[in-house]
Amino acid sequence: MPHVDLVETWPSLPLESWKNTYATLQLWLQIVGKVRLKQASLVNHWWQATFYLTSRGLTTLPISYGPRTFEVHFDFIDHLLIINTSDGASASLPLTPISVADFYEQFMTLLRSLDVHVRIWPVPVEIADPVPFAEDRIHSAYDREYVNRFGRILVQSARVFETFRCRFVGKCSPVHFFWGAFDLAVTRFSGRAGPKHPPVPNLADFVAIEAYSHEVSSCGFWPGGGPIQEPFYYAYAYPEAAGFRDYQIRTPEAFYSQEFGEFVLPYEVVRQANDPDRKLLTFLQGTYEAAAETGHWDRAHLERAPA
Repeated sequence: MPHVDLVETWPSLPLESWKNTYATLQLWLQIVGKVRLKQASLVNHWWQATFYLTSRGLTTLPISYGPRTFEVHFDFIDHLLIINTSDGASASLPLTPISVADFYEQFMTLLRSLDVHVRIWPVPVEIADPVPFAEDRIHSAYDREYVNRFGRILVQSARVFETFRCRFVGKCSPVHFFWGAFDLAVTRFSGRAGPKHPPVPNLADFVAIEAYSHEVSSCGFWPGGGPIQEPFYYAYAYPEAAGFRDYQIRTPEAFYSQEFGEFVLPYEVVRQANDPDRKLLTFLQGTYEAAAETGHWDRAHLERAPA
């Protein structure tokens, strides 16, 4: 095996250094994500709307458009947005410091140039005080270095999430990226229906109700924000059973956040560990066991030993 530079493989991502780029990129992803959502048939828990990891960034996968399909890729290495169609056409847009309004106009123009005509609800979701895309000339930052670092972290995180995912034979989501909340996630299900989800700020009730229609143990990566101003891995259970937040998860650096209602493991802890994969896997496994044990999941029929 070739030598691996862990510092380079798991780069630093201080929130303060790229928060403006982060805000802009989230809105760009929402524009593209809404196109995918508009064209897709509903899949349980909104799985039809998410992005997926590539070795270079994020992709929508093929989106149906009549007898044709098209897909949109965010390349965080060459910093391009690329659209490919099933009939061989393609177009691209450089990712540079432009406003959300300009990105929205250019992306929709690019789609039309490929004879793809889609209308979306042009307002951001899951953020406070949303500004319509066509009017947003405030968010316009794009730091190539930090976007590339973010992409590299997603690649490493997804690789470990896939290892964790294969240990479960019950219903489990793909490893996918939610453009609303801007997080990479993988979710396991107990197989039982869950209670109606309470309202979530800046999110339509019907969205949360569909997302949490069944009991889950979910984990993921988020760049940070609000009360935690650093990137972190998270894990939560819905519904949260008594004893979950006090469960011994075997990761002493992790803690239960009252504000978020989930376990939190700072990304820097994983990044600086001698074995980042093992540190992250221990957190994922420990928090899942907390959900499964306190929630009385049928673990004997839902799990299998690692290969």
